[in-house]
Parts: sequence; structure tokens; C-alpha cells
Amino acid sequence: MPDIKDKVIAITGASSGIGEATALLLAERGAKLVLGARRADRLQALARRIAEKGGEAVCLAMDVKKREDLTALVALACNSYGRIDVMINNAGIGPISLLDELRVEDWQEMIDVNIKGPLYGIAAALPVFRRQGSGHFVSTLSTAGLIIKPTMAVYAGTKNAMRTIAEGLRLEAGPHLRVTNISPGFIKTDFAGSMTSPEIKAEMAKRMDEMAISPDAIARAIAFAIEQPADVDISDIVVRPTAQA
Repeated sequence: MPDIKDKVIAITGASSGIGEATALLLAERGAKLVLGARRADRLQALARRIAEKGGEAVCLAMDVKKREDLTALVALACNSYGRIDVMINNAGIGPISLLDELRVEDWQEMIDVNIKGPLYGIAAALPVFRRQGSGHFVSTLSTAGLIIKPTMAVYAGTKNAMRTIAEGLRLEAGPHLRVTNISPGFIKTDFAGSMTSPEIKAEMAKRMDEMAISPDAIARAIAFAIEQPADVDISDIVVRPTAQA
């Protein structure tokens, strides 16, 4: 199996949850990490943890809603390490609610973070990948887009929009670029923290306590896709708790 060692990997939403777990695992396997998220203090602490264990990481406080921030993240990778091999579009939010509640600002926020954010990541990294003749996009989606449930219409819609965009990207990518979607189920993260409905937030937290699995499970799936030979493209991986219906 090819090695992850020395691959330059950028991750958005890297300061906690799936992003943090993925950064730690990939650093352990020898990748050079370029970490992006809004919380500068947590990013810096993560970069220090990686360095203390002998790994390499640089970080940038950034917001995926701003195209220039994604451009800066990719530039940081190229300026620090001379290239970028993998762009992990991981940042996402889920302030889910019933459509009748008309939480339009939440809808707009999900569109900005969950769709525009990854698109800005593609816009930043794709030209670099083309110049290099290689590259790999990984998007964190959700099982919510595979089974549509009440309260999740807009959230699932954003994830399925990215599923469609990623498939189009894969078809356009040609023989040298890879595209992978990872769809997590209930994972122990601060996902519920973005929810604005107190009732739904409490219910989601309860369900996570009952069945959620460690974000390490998603990190391992991402590492599996990245470590495949260059001519092998893992398109879709679904990882959910055994107990999740």
C-alpha cells in the first residue's frame, strides 16, 4: 500500500471533531498538514500537539465562507511545502429545523458553509492540482443526504448538492485527479452546537450520547482513501454506528 508519508494535506474545519481527528491520524502517518478553521487558539494548540509528536503542521485562522481564505489556505500549503496533494473540505454546520419554522438565516448559513465553502476549496486547489498533474479532493458529507428525515431538508439538501458537484468534478477530473466523498452517521462531535432550535439540539445531543462513535472512525476512512495507489479512486464511503438505523 502506498504511504501517506510526506503528502501535503489541507483540512478545513480542523480545530475539532472529524477535522482534528483526521489531522492527528494523518500526521502520525507522516503527512504534512495545513490546518484551517475559525478558532485560531484551537488550531495553534493542534499544530503544537502534532509538532510535539514529531509531525509537521502549519495553520491558518480562516472562514470557509470567504473565497479568499480558501485561496490563502492553499497558498500556505504551496509556500510551506511546495505543493498540495489533498484538499479535505471538512468544515460544515447543521442548524436543522422544520421548514415551517422558517429559519431562513440558518438555511443561508448552511448554503454558505456546506456548499459555497467546498466550492471555494475546489476553486483554490483545482488549478494547483492541474499544474501538478495530481491531486485528491475529499469531502465530508453525511448520511443525512442518503436518508431524508424531517428537520433535515435543507441540511440534507446541502450535502446532496455537494454529492452532485463532487460527482461532476470526478467526471471532469480526468485520469490524474481523485475525488472522494465520506458520509458519516452519528459521530461524537460538537455538531449539535450549531443548532438553533433548543428542542432539536437537545434531541440530537441525546441521540449522540446513545449511539455516536468516535471521529477516529472517519479519520481512518479518509486515510484509507488517501493511501490508495494513484490509479485507484475511492468515490464514496459511508461510516455509521452499527446501531444507527
